[in-house]
Amino acid sequence: MKQATKRSASIASIDVELDLGNGLTLASFQAAVGETRQKLDAYNTLLARAAEARDGLASAEANLGDLHERMLAGIAARFGRDSVQYVMAGGTRKSEAIRKRVATRLTSGATPTVPDTATVAATTSGV
Repeated sequence: MKQATKRSASIASIDVELDLGNGLTLASFQAAVGETRQKLDAYNTLLARAAEARDGLASAEANLGDLHERMLAGIAARFGRDSVQYVMAGGTRKSEAIRKRVATRLTSGATPTVPDTATVAATTSGV
């Protein structure tokens, strides 16, 4: 676009009524530059509106996420984290979450906290 605008000005300095035949005139070139500029302006306006809409959507999603958390917390406060209502709202019962955490810890290869009976016998017998 910038190059076409510069070229138009350069050609105009040669002859403002330049006609090279077959529709190649300075006027048609300037008209094409103007039309392209209008399309570029319209495109940039649409991009700005799309960015504005994107920002509005992101803000609405953040507000919805906050409201979602607050609703679930309110249900937990009213009915309890082990209630059927809490599960119906999409929460995980506290007792189930604890069981899942313990099961995950045991399957991840963590060492048991209770000592083995053979180890206890060996340390108490003095061997």
